Amino acid sequence: MHGRLIATGGDGVCVRRLGGDRAGEIRLTRFLRNEAVTAKEMFATAGARARARCVGRHVLAIQDTTVVRSSGGGGLYLHPTIAVDAQDGAVLGLVHAQFLQRESGRKAQRRARPIEEKESWRWIEGARAAAQIGADAQQITVIADRESDIFAAFALRPPSVDLVLRAAQDRSVEGDALLFARIDALAPAGQTLLSLPAKPGRRARQAKLAVRFDRVKIIKPKNGVDKGWPETIAVNVVDLREIDPPPGEAVHWRLITTRPVGVMEEALEVADLYRRRWAIEQLFRAMKTQGFDIEALRIADDEPFSKLAAAALIAAIAVQQLVHARDGGPIERLRPASDAFELEDAPLLEAFCAKLEGKTARQKNPHPKGSLAYAAWVCARLGGWTGYYGKPGPIVMLNGWRKLQNARDALTALAEFNDV
Repeated sequence: MHGRLIATGGDGVCVRRLGGDRAGEIRLTRFLRNEAVTAKEMFATAGARARARCVGRHVLAIQDTTVVRSSGGGGLYLHPTIAVDAQDGAVLGLVHAQFLQRESGRKAQRRARPIEEKESWRWIEGARAAAQIGADAQQITVIADRESDIFAAFALRPPSVDLVLRAAQDRSVEGDALLFARIDALAPAGQTLLSLPAKPGRRARQAKLAVRFDRVKIIKPKNGVDKGWPETIAVNVVDLREIDPPPGEAVHWRLITTRPVGVMEEALEVADLYRRRWAIEQLFRAMKTQGFDIEALRIADDEPFSKLAAAALIAAIAVQQLVHARDGGPIERLRPASDAFELEDAPLLEAFCAKLEGKTARQKNPHPKGSLAYAAWVCARLGGWTGYYGKPGPIVMLNGWRKLQNARDALTALAEFNDV
């Protein structure tokens, strides 16, 4: 395996670039080759740390799947579940993650396999992990996109967990109707405005949405499901569709939830919770071309590649935590630096802060020591932010985080050398 750790040629990312320098490359290579280190253990350790941050909070457990290495009709996929504070959107950490090896030609046999042997089982595992990590949370809401819309997600939902899923299946519902037709026939309960950010080919704009909602009982599918599941499950459906949209840009969300929805305010709360799913999209951006560029990494063997992808996921979460913390806020709401750093990193952060601060007020770190906002300011300055123009984004924060990690590793190596 060692001889095939890095493939040659191509435009892929090399381990030296990820390590930052030659010393970092050596340390990273040793880490990837260490048989005592596994991606599963890395995920479990990150989840244990996140558990303490979830205590007493309404936790949004947001899950999704992304490809980290393609191979024709299949490839290696990563399915993480992250914890987000429902009150302020702070990323609390990793709940659960797993790798999936997809192969072409398996789709035709999926109905013949029990749910535990299907790829879709990952949605149930994510919800169960959220129930465990969030055992001391005030409330847990699992949020996911269309691919999660399976009957099993509702039939096997942990009692302590609510779901907000985007509908993909035009299901049969009690009353000899199909779900989409039933919702379409409803008169709007009201309207709301949705701010759409700019993206390539689209300007930022305000969308006016009609809001419908109803309580229905979805019927268990007839094919390939466990007989012990209930014949029907009561859920609430929230439908938001744009009124007079521009050509090709219509917004339409059909959301299925186990949360109570009896009035307009509750329907809008469900829509607002679903919007928080954007946090996991930002996480994937930090892992991929806009950050660690994990897809371009040329490592031939699955095991070391998976370890590096796991490390990139955990590091990308730390970067997202820093981005969210950059603006600070009331002292009682500030997250501690230990969300993204070790306690022993505090002296290094303070040393860099003293070096980076200037004479003007805007060149001073305005946040209290020990806070994540304080650490975010240091990383932003290390990443090239001047303190004057705009807000530091994920790439700036990532560059600063890398420099801080390299400095810490260099100090550790120096201390080990002096002990020899």
